[in-house]
Amino acid sequence: QVQLVESGGGAVQAGGSLRLSCAASGLTFSTYTMGWFRQAPGKEREFVGYISWSGGSTAYTDSVKGRFTISRDNAKKTVYLQMNSLKPEDTAVYYCAAGLSRVGRFEYDYDYWGRGTQVSVSS
Repeated sequence: QVQLVESGGGAVQAGGSLRLSCAASGLTFSTYTMGWFRQAPGKEREFVGYISWSGGSTAYTDSVKGRFTISRDNAKKTVYLQMNSLKPEDTAVYYCAAGLSRVGRFEYDYDYWGRGTQVSVSS
C-alpha cells in the first residue's frame, strides 16, 4: 500500500531553520508530483509548494518564497522541505502529498497524503 511519512518537525525560535522529510513507499515515486501543504489550528489547509516528477520545476505560495525550498531524491523516494527564516505564522502541521497531476497547487491534484508533522515557531 502507498505510504507517505513526514519527519523533521519540532519547536524552533523565529529566524531558525528546519528541514522536513517525506519518505514514500508503495508507488512509483519518480512519476509523481510531490507537494507540501500546511494547516494551522482553526484554518483551512494551505498550499505551500510542489516539485515536479523530474525535479526541474517548483512552485511556492507567495508567503514562503525566498525562505522555503523543495527538493527531491528519487533514488531515496524522499522529498524535502527546507525552511529558513521561520516566522510564528509558519506554525502548522505540515503534510506531504503525491499526485499524478502536472500541476499541484490544489488539494484535488493529489491522490495520497501523509499524516503530518508539527512545526511550532515561537517569537
